[in-house]
Amino acid sequence: MTDTLTARWEKICPQRHVEPERGVAALVGDAQVAIFRTYDGQLFAIDNRDPIAGANVMSRGIVGSRGDVPTVASPLHKEVYDLRTGECLDVAGVAVRTFPVRVRGDMVEVCAR
Repeated sequence: MTDTLTARWEKICPQRHVEPERGVAALVGDAQVAIFRTYDGQLFAIDNRDPIAGANVMSRGIVGSRGDVPTVASPLHKEVYDLRTGECLDVAGVAVRTFPVRVRGDMVEVCAR
């Protein structure tokens, strides 16, 4: 869990700019981050770098679900990742880094650990 008193939160954009089922890319510290909002309003932030292809494209991924698990599929090779944990659901041992994300006022913020 991130200590909210010492964490460095970076403002990304107004929440309305993160459309449901779409991704937004942002630079947080020195990391490219992909931010997603699901239809139920939940926000998730993961590394924008596809760990298999090595390209910064995850913000262009296909948002969906497997059962109750919110997911994004890589736009390149279609591997599916759990947005909550970053774990790849198709390839064992592969994952993307996740980032804490929140809304303050109307601004989406991501924690730059």
